[in-house]
Amino acid sequence: MESMPADGWSGTRTAEVVGITYRQLDYWARTDLVRPAMADAKGSGTRRMYSYRNLLELKIIKQLLDAGIRLEVVREVFTELRARLGDDLTAAKLVISGSSAMLALDDGELIDLVRKGQGVLNILALGSVQSEVDASISQLRPLAEHTGNGAGTLLPATHG
Repeated sequence: MESMPADGWSGTRTAEVVGITYRQLDYWARTDLVRPAMADAKGSGTRRMYSYRNLLELKIIKQLLDAGIRLEVVREVFTELRARLGDDLTAAKLVISGSSAMLALDDGELIDLVRKGQGVLNILALGSVQSEVDASISQLRPLAEHTGNGAGTLLPATHG
């Protein structure tokens, strides 16, 4: 896996790695779903910079949305996940049931993160999110090891 640039990932690169649009990323930052950990925008001309953990969080959110869970419910789920798991999000599994999500703990306990709904269960291993983010990162190649400011710039690999 490539190492993270010293100053984090730009919004454009973050959206590319996670598989969302820049518009989604911007909305999620402005509405406090995921704030960029490395640098937040402070007005015109400033750039948000996201950490590797932000990439993992954003990918989890995307997968919850892809599973059909509404954004309002994803917000509730993510608030509860952060409260229960802290920094170790990828060590857990989510059980998705319709518009509900439950946290599956190692001892077999299921915690309903939304406290409603029943239905067919799908299990999403959050550890796989890390693998998917790492795979997206590895598809990018460094433009240069070191630029003038010491941060690596990443561009998609060219084919052919």
